[in-house]
Amino acid sequence: MHISEGVLSWPVLASGAALAAAGTAVGLKKLDYDRIAQAGILSASFFVASLVHVPLGPSNVHLILNGVVGLLLGWAAVPAIVVALILQAVLFQYGGITTLGVNTVIMAGPAVICYLVFAPMISKKPRIAVFAAFAVGFFSVLLGGIVVGLALMFTEKNFFEVAGLVVAAHIPIMIIEGFVTVFCVSFLKKVQPSLLPGSLN
Repeated sequence: MHISEGVLSWPVLASGAALAAAGTAVGLKKLDYDRIAQAGILSASFFVASLVHVPLGPSNVHLILNGVVGLLLGWAAVPAIVVALILQAVLFQYGGITTLGVNTVIMAGPAVICYLVFAPMISKKPRIAVFAAFAVGFFSVLLGGIVVGLALMFTEKNFFEVAGLVVAAHIPIMIIEGFVTVFCVSFLKKVQPSLLPGSLN
């Protein structure tokens, strides 16, 4: 779901960079020293998950895992995702340096929002936890697609159809990410529940 360089207007790029910088600062402030290794592993997982992708206009369709990263790291997901995006841009030319801020908002913004909304439900009854986990995976991709659409439309109104196509193309990914997040949460509840929200603080 990266946006390539040369697509967005400078005001959109500048706004994305400012939001990404603010989010990264908050994330670094909230990242405890004993969770740095966890953040590194999740950043690497996010990096690897995005390697297999299918180009679609100015964007790409691929497994993302930003919901899982957000659920396990909270605000610290922002710097973790920034590192992965920088490596993707430098090593594989996914996205780009000028679009790094916007791409960070696309990936990390929904991750943090889903964390804030659904993380308190993860420690509830099993049915509620499963719903919350699926919602994290689903809505982290949906919200990312909406942000992509907004970035394109604020650049050029004629991009409305492209924005709709980007969101529609990610519907299967939303569902897959939902089930992947449910699996991850269920697995962690059995083997390492301390990593889940409610045990982080």
